[in-house]
Amino acid sequence: MGSTRVFSTGLRDAVREKIERLGHADIVIGIPSYHSDGTIRHVIETVRTGLDTYYHDARAVIMISDGGSTDDTREAAGSVDEKSFNIEKIVAIYRGLPGKGSALRAVFEVASILRPKAVAVFDSDLVSITPQWIKNLIEPVMEGHDFVAPDYLRYKFDATITNTIAYNLVCSLYGVRIRQPIGGDFGLSLRLVKHYLAQDEVWGTDVSRFGIDIWMTATAVVGGFNICQARLGVKVHDHKDPTEDLGPMYRQVVGTIFQLMEMHEDHWKGTRGLKDVPVLGEYPADEPAPFEINQEDLIEYFKMGFWNFNGVWQQILEKKDMAVIKALAHDGRREDFLLPLKTWVRTVYRYANSFHITPRQRMKLLNTMIPLYYARVASLVNELRDKDCLQAEAIFDEQAKSFGDMKDYLIKLWK
Repeated sequence: MGSTRVFSTGLRDAVREKIERLGHADIVIGIPSYHSDGTIRHVIETVRTGLDTYYHDARAVIMISDGGSTDDTREAAGSVDEKSFNIEKIVAIYRGLPGKGSALRAVFEVASILRPKAVAVFDSDLVSITPQWIKNLIEPVMEGHDFVAPDYLRYKFDATITNTIAYNLVCSLYGVRIRQPIGGDFGLSLRLVKHYLAQDEVWGTDVSRFGIDIWMTATAVVGGFNICQARLGVKVHDHKDPTEDLGPMYRQVVGTIFQLMEMHEDHWKGTRGLKDVPVLGEYPADEPAPFEINQEDLIEYFKMGFWNFNGVWQQILEKKDMAVIKALAHDGRREDFLLPLKTWVRTVYRYANSFHITPRQRMKLLNTMIPLYYARVASLVNELRDKDCLQAEAIFDEQAKSFGDMKDYLIKLWK
């Protein structure tokens, strides 16, 4: 993993002193934030309501771990009245690389000092969070689970990195069906939090940026921790159209997944089959709102990528897959644009192996993969156009199965 200066702690001295004075808490809620002044009040107020409703007698700490926002995020967070003698709120700027991972490291350190019965973390840009979310993520931890992954209801064109890569690789590599491995909102036991903090080597890497969610998921699986999923319902946040610049997020999420393959090689090579992970709770009645994505821009970006990177692609991809891609780049029309699933599986696996054998310039290598990812998303727009959300889910599960069925292809490639 690419690394830089590593701080020995994510907490500043004044924050650590305040936490140590508190001594103990039953529940710690972490909210990593950056430029969230429009949403963070709602998140904090909902967390407070959830704690008051379901854990009125518990001593709780809400930790807003901010990345140095230059808007009014910290001021908005500080203005929220906890309205409870049992709830303490702390707003602080973390130390370390800018990113969600560094923010969560500070939250984990707070938990290790306060020794709570349960920890939960929530994104600061959530619009759809409800008080029930707090119970749904905390209750399983209270009952003995170490890692509670979110299970959202999402529109079929939402979460494209999850649906094209992250979900498929978690199923294939680790043999567990965790639907939202980079979902953002999790419940955690103190035992698992301490395990995360003990992994000193990651805090100067891209895990400290966007890679933290998939790292947390994979680390919990490989470590043999007790895992479940909690139904949270519709997730509404600041929507990201795949035609917007998702380059940094894509590189850091996919790069972390590929790096984890190196760290856990013995584990995933020996894992076969796919186990269901318990899903607890019931979905609320709400349905995700539909939206459109700009398929034409996706295809245009892919075609530009072909002219820029086709020499690289020829070095990485199979000839038969390169022929398909060349045909799409020359003749692919929006209404019948299709990048076949098996071509996509082989593409992901061959890029994983190329990443593995490339000691330098790995992020530049991932840049050449992004137009192919856009091509797969553009293809899914056509495949899912007339499907409802349940039918789309069935297609995503078939994708994951194909990745698992072709796992031997990856193992033979791996050098």
